[in-house]
Amino acid sequence: MTSAAGGGTLGEVGAAHRQVLAAQDLLRTAVDRARAEGRTWQEIGDVLGTTRQAAFQRFGRPVDPRTGEPMADGLLPDAGDRALAVLGDTAAARFERVRASFDEVMLGAVGVEELASVWAMVIGTAGAFERFGEPVVHPAGDLSVVDVLMEFEAGHAMAQVAFRRDGSVAGLHIRPS
Repeated sequence: MTSAAGGGTLGEVGAAHRQVLAAQDLLRTAVDRARAEGRTWQEIGDVLGTTRQAAFQRFGRPVDPRTGEPMADGLLPDAGDRALAVLGDTAAARFERVRASFDEVMLGAVGVEELASVWAMVIGTAGAFERFGEPVVHPAGDLSVVDVLMEFEAGHAMAQVAFRRDGSVAGLHIRPS
């Protein structure tokens, strides 16, 4: 086994990641073509094994009725990395740091005690945190929403972090599987 990024197991990881990114591009293009043909979000969701709403949220390109601008164009470019940072701070019990990223609404609604309580519930259900899956970013109205699979010693949890365009956290949800 080698630690060089270009070979061995890390090279395989890099190659697999490039294939995932290429497949995601192919999937988006195929969905765009299906929509251009008049296919419904229900039909696309059925093929993808999800709901029409989930298909729309991931691939839709809604237009903001206030501005006429595409809403998906406002995705936060580093939303995946930001989500991993927020979730990493959560896993390390740095709840004040997590709250520092919240928008005003979240600050008013969720305190350190609530964060600690939710994290304790997740740990009590799934065991010690082990690692993150690959973040998946999609638009939801004006928000950039990131879904991240979290792996624990005895199970998984799905985390979702929603960001406003200014990078503040508008929502944080962790649901054990």
